[in-house]
Amino acid sequence: MSQSEPGRGSTPLFILSFRQRDELATLAAGAGWQVIAARRAAGAERRFLTSGAAVAVIDARGALDEGREAVSAMGGAIASNGGALIVLVSRGDVGALGAFFDAGATHFLASPFGDTEFLQALRYAARHAERMAGEWRASGPAEPLGWRLDVATRGLLLTPAFARALDIDEQPRAIALWRRIDRSERGAALAALRRLSGTRGATAFAHDLPGLGRVVEHLQYDAKAGRIDALVEPMGSAPEPSSVLRDALIGSRDAGSARRWIDRRLAEPIDRPLSILLIALNRFDMVNAAYGRAAGDGLLRAAFKRVEEVAGGGLVARMGGSEFLVAIEDGAPRVDFVTERIAGELARPFVTGESIAVLGCRIGIAVREPGDTAASLLRRASAALADARASDSATVRTAETGGGEESIEALAVELRHAMDRGEIDILFQPQVSVSTGAIIGVEALARWDHATLGKIGADTLFAAAARADLEIGLSDHIQRIVLQRAASWPAALRGLRLSLNLTAADIARPGFADLFLDRVDASGFPRGRLTVEIVESGLIEDLGVAAGLLAALRSAGLRVAIDDFGTGYSSLAYLKSLPLDYLKIDKKLAQDIVGTVRDRVVVRGVIDMARSLGLVVIAEGVETQKQLDLLAKEGCQIYQGFLCSEAISVDALVALMEKAR
Repeated sequence: MSQSEPGRGSTPLFILSFRQRDELATLAAGAGWQVIAARRAAGAERRFLTSGAAVAVIDARGALDEGREAVSAMGGAIASNGGALIVLVSRGDVGALGAFFDAGATHFLASPFGDTEFLQALRYAARHAERMAGEWRASGPAEPLGWRLDVATRGLLLTPAFARALDIDEQPRAIALWRRIDRSERGAALAALRRLSGTRGATAFAHDLPGLGRVVEHLQYDAKAGRIDALVEPMGSAPEPSSVLRDALIGSRDAGSARRWIDRRLAEPIDRPLSILLIALNRFDMVNAAYGRAAGDGLLRAAFKRVEEVAGGGLVARMGGSEFLVAIEDGAPRVDFVTERIAGELARPFVTGESIAVLGCRIGIAVREPGDTAASLLRRASAALADARASDSATVRTAETGGGEESIEALAVELRHAMDRGEIDILFQPQVSVSTGAIIGVEALARWDHATLGKIGADTLFAAAARADLEIGLSDHIQRIVLQRAASWPAALRGLRLSLNLTAADIARPGFADLFLDRVDASGFPRGRLTVEIVESGLIEDLGVAAGLLAALRSAGLRVAIDDFGTGYSSLAYLKSLPLDYLKIDKKLAQDIVGTVRDRVVVRGVIDMARSLGLVVIAEGVETQKQLDLLAKEGCQIYQGFLCSEAISVDALVALMEKAR
């Protein structure tokens, strides 16, 4: 569908609200939007990027600080991907709007407002996102919006783009344009016109305009010519003057020109490599607040210069806020070298006045794939950057390969038939005791044995399921296969524990504990050898619900593991509130143990914390003996990874067990 018709055909819409009730989500869904809702800021940027939405709403009413933090986290992704971000504020908090716009918001709505106003704001935001995408696809600058008034004759002339936006003639009567301004805001317009005189030649005023949303009209009076010229800037797309100044000071490309450059490169043959690095400065907002805007401008200039020197003549652009883009037209070795150098250069202290500021950065990388557009490539890079920023230790994240948005859409269409045809397979990755070297358990991992694409991993599989609204159906399908297959294991495997992943959708399902236990019992697999895993960065919206479900499963004889700990919002609330037996360290965190002393301290802290809570620690992604030795020294009890084996079939697992005897 076209985004010019928002609300039809289930256009994705991301809503973050800190309120317990979800009237906005219900209202938007009733108007035809496909709502992706969240109640906490942690992971919001990643959820927005994976949702496919171009419009996000952050409800900061009664939660101003949380809302500002969420906008800061998502602002870079909005700017990089040409989206729209609406902030909802209480009437008494309109003074904070400047901070929200600085952080990356493009639109706002102040309460009290009605249902119609909210839905209209969504439509305007969707049009803004579509217009931004259209501008970035264009080869030249966007057409200006504005008008000219001859003071003596009252003759009015609109630019073609402005006339099209308002759906009126290019030479209308002045009253036609006046009537487009809401009665409540005509006073501000009159005051602005009265300010224009021979001694004051320029002024501005802001108001809502149907079809464009909130706009600023910049008026200039030419006394000699006897006319008023007006430039109309939609607040969602018009850059803040300080942003324009910063880009001019830095001398960098902006997001729009970077997108056009990427699109031109993607139009060339696929054998030409292209990697995109999105770089976000750490702690920049704190420095800005502590030392002032002038110091912030100086830091941006210095950071840009360091990045540009490392990039060696490649494309460098400022994407908004404190984020930069680097495009590299070379292979993986060059990308790795440049990435490492940029991280090192930005980790060096900066001088600001008489003070020293240490910033550092996080980097997200995406590599060109067949069928990519600038939008899909940047969205993957943004998602990788979100992963890096959510991590406590990782500076760099690389987006997984396997197709862009178009590929996911195609897979979503095929998925239901694939389930019916039995194309979803299960492999098992061994879990090994660190002290004895014996295989004591396995984790079940889903794979799609695709006829043309080969084996497709779980991340892409569940992304396709989410797009096809089959998450619960796929999870049920996998659980049945895993339990049936494990129940019929040969004697050599019957002493192993089985770990099975539950999704956030499973946890949120009413009555899921009884349903799942019935499924386990029907399969014949013993409850006492089954562990359920929940993803630490999974979207558990209500810890009380999650704790109740897991307590019921645990009291029924199952064990519980928290998976991928250290990749996202590694909250102690999870460890304190959930009934757990195991803590699984994310593979990136486990692999970092061979890095710096600082990396090792972080891993040690996680292991010590887990063991102090009585949890068994499992390290994922262990690939070398050195990693295992250091993890063992810090107190890790179980590991899994390529050092022992990749995920394998039942027959291969039996052979591995026999070889280990």
